[in-house]
Amino acid sequence: MNGNAETDLQRILAYHERTKHRLERYAAGPETLDWSAQPDPFRSFAGAERIPLPLTADALSATYSDLHRPGALVPQALTLESVALLLELSLALSAWKEYGPDRWSLRCNPSSGNLHPTEGYVVCRNVEGLEDGVYHYFSREHALERRAQPVETNAGGGPPCLFIGLSSIHWREAWKYGERAFRYCQLDTGHAIGALRYAAAALGWGLRLVNSAGTGEIASLLGLDRTANFIGAEAEEAELLLEVTAASGTVSSLPLFGDLDWTGTANVLDSHPMYHWPVIDEVAAASRCPGGAQPAPPTAVYPPRSGLPTVTASTLIRQRRSAQRFDRNFEWEADECYALLDALLARECAPWDVWNSAPALHPVLFVHRIKGLAPGLYALPRTASAESKLRSALRQDFAWTQPEGCPAHLPLFLLAEGGCMAAARTIDCHQAIAADSAFALGMLAEFEDTLNTAPWRYRRLYWEAGLLGQALYLEAEARGLRGTGIGCYFDDAFHELLGLSGKAFQSLYHFTVGKPLSDPRITTEAPYVRTPA
Repeated sequence: MNGNAETDLQRILAYHERTKHRLERYAAGPETLDWSAQPDPFRSFAGAERIPLPLTADALSATYSDLHRPGALVPQALTLESVALLLELSLALSAWKEYGPDRWSLRCNPSSGNLHPTEGYVVCRNVEGLEDGVYHYFSREHALERRAQPVETNAGGGPPCLFIGLSSIHWREAWKYGERAFRYCQLDTGHAIGALRYAAAALGWGLRLVNSAGTGEIASLLGLDRTANFIGAEAEEAELLLEVTAASGTVSSLPLFGDLDWTGTANVLDSHPMYHWPVIDEVAAASRCPGGAQPAPPTAVYPPRSGLPTVTASTLIRQRRSAQRFDRNFEWEADECYALLDALLARECAPWDVWNSAPALHPVLFVHRIKGLAPGLYALPRTASAESKLRSALRQDFAWTQPEGCPAHLPLFLLAEGGCMAAARTIDCHQAIAADSAFALGMLAEFEDTLNTAPWRYRRLYWEAGLLGQALYLEAEARGLRGTGIGCYFDDAFHELLGLSGKAFQSLYHFTVGKPLSDPRITTEAPYVRTPA
């Protein structure tokens, strides 16, 4: 590890430690919130040509089961209409909600606090109906804003190619959560990766993370380093680039264009920010990826998934919600729980085939109300090597027995039997949803080994956690339940419960699944209302 990497690692570890919530105090955040002055949740670019996109998800017949069977769907052609459908099922609004004088939007990609720091970009060449260039996705209107076009046209033609870029606006989260906001921006990036992968699968497409592109190259490609376009406005931090692999499955090379002609000025989201959190800029700089080729990880082989719900994929994706309350009298069936957990194993299908690293996040479950599964603590190591590491790192008196009736290929182990509702509630910042659910879980990351190899993988650990969260959201929804991601938890209190010490494993995200209770006072409206031409 060179000197710069060592410094980056020290800054990342220092950030992670200072932003832990503790039983005696929470991580640094704003002392007060004025909800009437919440930042604008929608980034737009004044002066950029705006292209309304069609809304066609209702006509899509693909089922949720189809998304998990490679080759089940004929790939759609890369056109303006199919690009619009990809965005409609991933980064678009899914509904508007109203309660009294308040009105707010929901999106297909979940977000911490519904603050949505993640911005989406389309980079395309030779896509039918869409001119070559770089576009920002304006989710409020389901439209593309043309940020850049090539100075010279691509007269030679060639196969179509499509990239989706993601960025984060840190202030959207920091406004509410302070220094811990960088964590939540990375989790939301992971949610968006999952949302895009499921949406691409519904179109018969593959999706891959472009590892060769570093943070700086992505920022330049998306125009995020053009400071003149962001004067007075909140900056965007480049996160990643994803490539759609459609019928041919071919991979395109960067750069895509020569010189570009840029237009558009970013809007100001918050005219009067009350706080500033310099440590967020520091950890962002320390965790930027240099880019370059990465070796493909070994893949484990699991039996194909079976008995998947056949609900229409577009319906399921758009009805996904975060539960606010759970029915504490509900008991779930063990077989259904096993099927949901089976979805977290890294098979070569959506959503895991977007990911090109070995699994590094491993759930530890607080089981509360599952028929045929004793209440208690359970572990789900997602690789054989992680099982060995966890057995060594966790309390030595844990049982490590596989429950009777658990599928042989599912690495679910009972650690300690007994009621754990009070512990789950306390660890998850005293939130009732952690105890009222069928189960709650915390995701342990292989932290020290991962960061010692490459400090910039700090972001990717959170992306993987968010990807796991998106799988949990849709799997729960497909089974008539609902999930809720929990970013507020007492980091070290959870570690202490498990007997963890040091930095070999760290908890990065918590989640809970149960039977939701709805609030009839909240009304729901369609995400988009368009007047017929």
